[in-house]
Amino acid sequence: MNSRPDAPTGTAAPVPAPAATPAAAPTPSLAQRKRQLVADELSEAALQLLALKGFDAVTIDEIAIAAGVSKRTFFRYFASKEDVVVRFLADLGTGISTELAARPEGEQPSAALHHAVGAALESCAGHTDHAARALRVVQLILRTPALRARFVEHQARWRDDLAAVLARRLALDPARSLYPALAAGMALAAFDAVLQRWSDSDGAEDPADLASRAFAALAPALDGDAAR
Repeated sequence: MNSRPDAPTGTAAPVPAPAATPAAAPTPSLAQRKRQLVADELSEAALQLLALKGFDAVTIDEIAIAAGVSKRTFFRYFASKEDVVVRFLADLGTGISTELAARPEGEQPSAALHHAVGAALESCAGHTDHAARALRVVQLILRTPALRARFVEHQARWRDDLAAVLARRLALDPARSLYPALAAGMALAAFDAVLQRWSDSDGAEDPADLASRAFAALAPALDGDAAR
């Protein structure tokens, strides 16, 4: 029997270790799927009523009836009428931080943050069959003071999470360096500005193009000495 050229005679060639297989995402349980379904139905019912009658004119009772659930059930899912609407955008902050954490080491902060924010915008407004509904929700949030205030509360938590990821990526101490909080604030200000312009244009402007322009303007500050 011939030996392999790269193995010493009489010595078994090492067997390569099998490639690691990414862990599959856990399958949601029946209870989790049911909960998600009810939450989606409440959100959809609320959005349809709010688009028809306006935020102030719609009651929680009407939303519950339209969704086919009781008022008690409503409060199992949402603390307020505002939360039903803002839920549509509430998970985007987690997505931004997750995308940032996955960016390559050594990538310029402006590029990494641009990608992270761009991915959130894509999930919100990048699909034709989804963009019209997303635009309607964004306009409702930005044009209704109570909803805008709740959205700002969410963004404050996003900023803290994003700053923590930035500090880890750049090996900065957030207790000593102002950069992580400032950079996170700039990135979310860009996100907010893009949503506002997209809303004001009734969807005519492209969020991806707006984000590129925003981060091009921010890049000198994001990639300066403070980031090193």
